[in-house]
Amino acid sequence: MPKYNFDEILNRRGTNSLKWNVGENELPMWVADMDFRTAPEITSALQERLALGAYGYSVIPDEWSAAYIHWWKERHHLEIRTEELIFSTGVIPTVSSTVRKLTTPNENVVIQTPVYNIFFNCIVNNGARVLENPLILKDGRWEMDFDDLEKKLADPQTSLMILCNPHNPVGRIWTREELSRVGELCAKYGVTVISDEIHCDIADPGKEYVPFAGVSETCRRISVTAIAPTKCFNIAGLSTSAAFIPDRILRHKVWRQLNTDECGEPNFLAVTAAVTSFEKGGKWLDEMNAYVRANKDYAIDFIRKNIPEVNPLDTEATYFLWADCRKVTGPRTDLQKFIRKETGLYVSCGEQYGATTGQGFLRINLGCPRITVEEGMRRLADGIRKYASVH
Repeated sequence: MPKYNFDEILNRRGTNSLKWNVGENELPMWVADMDFRTAPEITSALQERLALGAYGYSVIPDEWSAAYIHWWKERHHLEIRTEELIFSTGVIPTVSSTVRKLTTPNENVVIQTPVYNIFFNCIVNNGARVLENPLILKDGRWEMDFDDLEKKLADPQTSLMILCNPHNPVGRIWTREELSRVGELCAKYGVTVISDEIHCDIADPGKEYVPFAGVSETCRRISVTAIAPTKCFNIAGLSTSAAFIPDRILRHKVWRQLNTDECGEPNFLAVTAAVTSFEKGGKWLDEMNAYVRANKDYAIDFIRKNIPEVNPLDTEATYFLWADCRKVTGPRTDLQKFIRKETGLYVSCGEQYGATTGQGFLRINLGCPRITVEEGMRRLADGIRKYASVH
């Protein structure tokens, strides 16, 4: 019997929500932000903290690292030592600060497109160059192109690789073998890996992600892993995360840069949110993952029956559906804007994740009540029908 109600509709309009800062008739299913009520155990802990009435500066207590250590050991079979964890205000601040510290101007940073669009910003804004290692779509499943990856890593201008594990937006959980090969190639060419693992706990029931640093001693030695409770427990606005860095020298460099960038100190609620999530949020998370999987099944079935020209590629992780609309768009890139204008459905255009590999795709956020998914699918079908009628 489910304990939590994921069918509940929360009215987030007028709350300064980024996701819901849209027109009255618009339905936002874009940014990675769920419309579920956060686990009441987390809310209660935050309310208790707020009830004190004094909101001064905070320190990082031992219970913070202990919560991460226990969660990763029990859930993901990864051993973490206290000294290997650094507090950060977010996964993207960790990625950006690490790029800034470990590259010099015009050095290459490898990313595997289509991939989270903010990676491009983290690279370019720090004076480095984006070097794409495009993923390959084979029989409905995205795979790494290792031949191309080795060529990109072998370039003496390449110093970093940003790995998305699990992968956003394609939803792949990389296998131990795939991650091992990435680690071996990066070590061979002296390339450090930043592994963004923020979506690690959003996985289909029965599926389990593999931490990059847990694959081998090599992967452990060359990696900076960015982890957080924020995506999976729906507390993204609380700015709390950790960098897991086993290598002492690498850890010192990243720690220094995070502090230089003023990203190394927690806000008043950051520690409470993280600790409570890992200590008391497990049941909520498991039910949420089952609910999202059912949403995926509904959306995939709807699209196959009602929009057969769209291929809804299934995902193992994240709460996204990655829809292949290339039969509808051809070489055009205006589908997302058209659908939003004509139907009010606001999803993410694939091109922002990779101009070539994302062309003709849509990323649809299914982390919302079923009634929202149903309305979103109706609007999607309407938008596709109207688009096809004018092209």
